[in-house]
Amino acid sequence: MRLQFPFIQLPLRYDAAVLAAEVAAIDESQWRAHPQGFSGNSALPLVAVDGDPDNDGLIGPMRPTPLLERFAYLKQVLASLGAVLGRTRLMRLSGQAEVAAHVDQAYYWAERMRVHVPIVTQPGVRFRCDDIEMHMAAGECWIFDTWRWHHVLNQGDESRIHLVADTVGGEGFWEHMLRSRPHHMHMPGWQPTLVAPQTPAATDLQFESVNSPPVMSPWELHSHLSFLFSQLQPQQPAAAQAQQAAMRFMRLWQALWAQYGDTPAGRPEFRKLLNAFIDEMRGLRGELLLTNDLDFHKALMIMVLGSALIDEVSPVIFGEPRTAPTKTIGRDAEFDRPVFIVSPPRSGSTFLFETLTQAKDVYTIGDESHALIEGIGALQPRARGFASNRLGVDAAGSDVIKELRARFRAELRDRDGAPPARWPLRMLEKTPKNALRIPFLAKVFPEAQFIYLHRDVRQVLASMIEAWNSGRFRTYPNLPGWNGLPWSLTLTPGWRELDGKPLHEIVAAQWRTLTEILLDDLSALPRDRVHIARYAALTADTAGEIARLCAAVGFAWDRPLEADLPLSRYTVSQPDPQKWRKYAGEIESVLPGLSQTIARSDAFAAG
Repeated sequence: MRLQFPFIQLPLRYDAAVLAAEVAAIDESQWRAHPQGFSGNSALPLVAVDGDPDNDGLIGPMRPTPLLERFAYLKQVLASLGAVLGRTRLMRLSGQAEVAAHVDQAYYWAERMRVHVPIVTQPGVRFRCDDIEMHMAAGECWIFDTWRWHHVLNQGDESRIHLVADTVGGEGFWEHMLRSRPHHMHMPGWQPTLVAPQTPAATDLQFESVNSPPVMSPWELHSHLSFLFSQLQPQQPAAAQAQQAAMRFMRLWQALWAQYGDTPAGRPEFRKLLNAFIDEMRGLRGELLLTNDLDFHKALMIMVLGSALIDEVSPVIFGEPRTAPTKTIGRDAEFDRPVFIVSPPRSGSTFLFETLTQAKDVYTIGDESHALIEGIGALQPRARGFASNRLGVDAAGSDVIKELRARFRAELRDRDGAPPARWPLRMLEKTPKNALRIPFLAKVFPEAQFIYLHRDVRQVLASMIEAWNSGRFRTYPNLPGWNGLPWSLTLTPGWRELDGKPLHEIVAAQWRTLTEILLDDLSALPRDRVHIARYAALTADTAGEIARLCAAVGFAWDRPLEADLPLSRYTVSQPDPQKWRKYAGEIESVLPGLSQTIARSDAFAAG
């Protein structure tokens, strides 16, 4: 929720020693890994959907988990807030760990405040919001502006534990807010009131039961859209176009509401209007920035459009669980054996992808998924210290899974540009960075299949050198600590060790590191989920290779292939098997150091 100040202290304080004693009695097995997979972060659910501690969702009636009943004083603390409680947890941060920088932009947090009560802490725990850094002392009570970039760093060796409650407020809560203190203000005589442990304690708690409408009212829609437009950075040419489109959309939405309200009869009309607006706004991706540097289009999709309508084709919204379509036992009800093309960059994956997109009843987002994946705060390279593009299963917390699946759902179109009409469906995806994300993708999409595209390493290295020099593939132009050409293509582990090396050695290390990780991850999967494509066969007999691959992954092909297929959109120069000889000296100098990886890659591709 956007607040006037980064931090606001409520006029309440608690006996942190009593709270810490209650927390100390918790068995370690009760703690859960953080739902967004942050390393060193764990949580203990106290209020969750239907009182289920294993449900990390944000939609549905919030009820106390069985564990909450064990904490007499902690319940008293929650009651003293005078608020209707949403999701509430104990959040633990290990020593020398951090909560990576992020912005809470999902619909759930648009109108909710996040209350923090430090229970176990130390001076080295620093909470930063925007450009303000502070330490929340044990027993204090704070809220902060979740719309600003924020992160937490535990510089001590002991764990930090906070009580964290999300709430829209309540009568008592707003009375507290009237007597609250912005972090930077000295208010003479201001003292928080001690809420001392009582026996018996007053623990009458209120919980939210409704937290997302099936159809967003035009008044709520107007409120959210007005907020986002108010947050636009000034003097952006595309702003007028976006505002005009949004105004028309809101007026049409209000007309449908006047006709149907939120009754089921109107859902198809709302869906048609919403899909048309989503298509219209897609052209604004990356064109508009908000004052907190978020992409306007991403925030619009996550905060508003993903939550505007819940119908039979929308089992989830961005970041929140929804009632899914009836599942076949043991099968994914949405993504039927989605296919991911993985390879080192510049291996010809775009050519393969653009050809396979013409298969019947295959859905794609039309391009690479950089924005969809890295638009999730926890998955941004910046939030992960720019370590690399590697994502493992630890990054696939339940909130991330739900949000990423919903993001793909909203963008998918068939070869004719039509949105899905039924579920489950067959999805095809190709993004070079995904070669470092196979365990992550396999967890997000349980039925995922992978096509490994193999190409002569000499051709790949030459194309990588060409890509770096072209300036068209700069993925991290301002990479901290990098002093060479702006970083291009996939960010591989160990990139810092390459600073200052010649370009041909950089791309060789990129290829080797990525290929070794890729082959390790593919080898860990059941063999029937891994398929091989060979670039040489694809160019020599495109129709035959495509037919073989479609049969392998279960795609239907009903169109003849043109004899001369167009170049892929990311081609730098005309393909030629001998083009690598332009860089023959540089490439031949690095081949001996790649020999083991080359042999392994060739053997894997040979089956």
